[in-house]
Amino acid sequence: MKRVRPGLLVVWLVLAGCQAGLPQLRERFDDEGVVYLYLQPLAREAERLRVAVEGISALRADGAEQPLSVALRELTHQDVGRQRLLAAGPLPVGEYAGFVLRTGKASLRGPEGQSALLVPEAPTRLDFKFAVRRGEGQVVALALDYARSLETAVRLTPAFAVYAPERPAVGLMGFVANSRSGDVTVFDKKSLQVFDVIATGRGPASLALDQRAHRVYVALAGDDGVEVVDVLAGRITERIRLTAGDEPVALALTPDGTTLLSANRGSNTVSLIDAGTRFERRRIRVGNGPRFIVLDRTGRRAFVINELSNSVSVLGLPGGDTLGSIPTDPGPVQGRLNRRGDRLYVVHELTSRVTVITPATLAVTGRFPVRSGMDAIKVDPDTDFVYLAGRREFSVGVYDPLSFAAVDFVESGPGIVYMTTDGDENTLYLVNPATDRVQVFDRIRKRTVGELDVGDGPAWISVMGEN
Repeated sequence: MKRVRPGLLVVWLVLAGCQAGLPQLRERFDDEGVVYLYLQPLAREAERLRVAVEGISALRADGAEQPLSVALRELTHQDVGRQRLLAAGPLPVGEYAGFVLRTGKASLRGPEGQSALLVPEAPTRLDFKFAVRRGEGQVVALALDYARSLETAVRLTPAFAVYAPERPAVGLMGFVANSRSGDVTVFDKKSLQVFDVIATGRGPASLALDQRAHRVYVALAGDDGVEVVDVLAGRITERIRLTAGDEPVALALTPDGTTLLSANRGSNTVSLIDAGTRFERRRIRVGNGPRFIVLDRTGRRAFVINELSNSVSVLGLPGGDTLGSIPTDPGPVQGRLNRRGDRLYVVHELTSRVTVITPATLAVTGRFPVRSGMDAIKVDPDTDFVYLAGRREFSVGVYDPLSFAAVDFVESGPGIVYMTTDGDENTLYLVNPATDRVQVFDRIRKRTVGELDVGDGPAWISVMGEN
């Protein structure tokens, strides 16, 4: 390893760009969708291009423009090897004729440096008819035609081909819950490109993926409910309503797919939901501030991490009987079991230690010092090495599971709050709400293989084939 809400529209653009994050979007209204503009990698001959973006709007069928928030103000020859987010924003429901792109200064890099290009005074109109409908989404792809855009060496005339991208096979899909923008980004884990976004209710905080039934459950912390996404259709089919004030923040699905557990931070409870009927069978009082749920492989025990009461509540399933409460250090936020299921590791936001619990005895059997308080943990399913990350950590530490000595580091930058692994691709996914990105690390070749620009405030990721 290297040391170290209603309808939705997604648009893919092809240009290169520098670093940027998604600007904060205003809240969507009931009669609005939202547009995400993505940048595809440039062709090699376009790597010399540098363009300032002054504005992007969606063009209504009646000629009115709806401005979007620009995420990437300057497009350069850097970072051309991956898809980038260019702009985003809510759109009223209705018919649209395309987009309007306003460019500023532009230049082309040559042997003697950057040479200024002439740019059109009028904005560039990109014709493509589409409709924004309540509760629906649409994906549009725009590819920069570099040869047509630079027919002469002195003038830039942006030209695009417009098309609808294909959805990958279900087994290649990944999902990211974005808590601030209220949506779920859907991407292709092979190409590492976003191809869809699903508008959700307020504050999606967690996902539970049923790979056999092709469903994704989305915890809505802001709407006291859980939405059900049909993966094949790419849309929400229903909402499971919980009690007002529940504020669900974490989900877990039993291995047989029959019971969905929801950790409700607002009411200090865990809901047991029948996945077939979508009804809450029972709710169990746990500690204060339940934050995370860990299920054993049999689905017979659930360990609920209680952030505010510094404890782990142990529940027996399927009935939900309380089997005990285990004290931890201050501020526990996440936990993971090892491969055998005989060690539960708990990390703490407020304490620079990892608590080790033996599930058979419900006893704390170890406390190991680490570099600082941690926000995220993942156990490698093949090696049992423990990955630890935190908002203030500039890298993900890889720790020996017995001695907890650091054996390696994955360069990530600060801000990681959640991690998962993909058994199909042997990758580690790192969720970073500080940059609104997901980083992808190859566990075999020990290097970063890509990044994804997602929605605002990503909090959770699930992928087909995760382990």
